[in-house]
Amino acid sequence: MTYILHIDTATDRGTVAVSADGIILASRTNEETRNHAGTINLLINDVLSDINISLPDISAVAVCGGPGSYTGLRIGVATAKGLCYALGKPLMLHNRLVLVAYNAFINKKKSASCFITLLLARDKEYFICIHDEDFNCTVSPQHIMEIQLNEFIEKKADTFLITDVSADIINPLDIINLQIDPNTNTTLNSWGIYAFDNYKSNNIVNLSAAEPSYLKQVYTHK
Repeated sequence: MTYILHIDTATDRGTVAVSADGIILASRTNEETRNHAGTINLLINDVLSDINISLPDISAVAVCGGPGSYTGLRIGVATAKGLCYALGKPLMLHNRLVLVAYNAFINKKKSASCFITLLLARDKEYFICIHDEDFNCTVSPQHIMEIQLNEFIEKKADTFLITDVSADIINPLDIINLQIDPNTNTTLNSWGIYAFDNYKSNNIVNLSAAEPSYLKQVYTHK
């Protein structure tokens, strides 16, 4: 049995889950928003207890590496790396944009030839990634400006768009056979499948080099 510990602190509420051979067995969500540091280890202990296993039973750790909250990502990735170092387990660093697209892919793959995740980063700035009908990545996760939207999206037919961007931005793009899903949350069931496939393919990262994927510049003010 391949147990994978999933850690997601990219948004306000942190989530921890355990999957076995691609199936989610248990999950816990932080009810204290933006308190990842104070709750992450408690969530891990609780979710392991729920299915009566311990940390050494884990085969790998999968962490959502971003984009998302700067502080949240640092906490999640640091926790995952620490566990992998201590247990001698491999780390899988997954991108939130890809996880959102994969959920759409496994549910809608017969009705779309292009899967686009488009999330708001800041005013007139977005995160984007694009996959084809076989879930091959054609545009890697990146940060773009609003003026670039047509360059990435225009004239793509049979598109499934997962986005939190307002309709007045999307409608002028005139996409053919567009389907829109406003649910931009990562889904544990699809993440379990994705992580297990990655584990079997040995798609792991170098622990010493693993860093969160912020994608956008961090603005500072003097």
